Amino acid sequence: MRLYKVIHRAPFRVAKITKKRQTLRFKRAMVALKIALAQEKQETKEMLHIYRRYTQGLATKEELHTANEQFLDILKGLGLGVFAVLPFSPITIPLVVKLGQWVGVDVLPSSFNMNRSIKELDQQVEKEEREAKQTLIWFCLSDFAYTFCTKLLVCLITFSLYRVV
Repeated sequence: MRLYKVIHRAPFRVAKITKKRQTLRFKRAMVALKIALAQEKQETKEMLHIYRRYTQGLATKEELHTANEQFLDILKGLGLGVFAVLPFSPITIPLVVKLGQWVGVDVLPSSFNMNRSIKELDQQVEKEEREAKQTLIWFCLSDFAYTFCTKLLVCLITFSLYRVV
């Protein structure tokens, strides 16, 4: 029985299916990351707009509350960024996230806590493949760079305002 697991009748077919499965799993993960980064980018733009309105005295308390929640999400992302710089980050980041879940603390920003079905992700993967055939743009990298730079700028501005006050 154990020998049967090692020797297959069609090893090339098994290897081909395994490769397709891993490729699809990777594409799903990248699409989920892209969706989360796009949502985070949109929430950050909204937060900046609300803070701009607050400085003019036009924002309500509910809007300010949502902006503050988004600011906390930015700080959570920066906290994980510290672990990304450290050695063994592929081990430490999942460990910190799992430890946070075990203790009951949200370590990940809210946009990364989404639970999408595999069917939705597959539809999004197909859509992305169609768009990729038409244009060749690196959306994930540009969204990540824009989101990270925006969050860093907001934190620097906020910390500089606290020092002035």
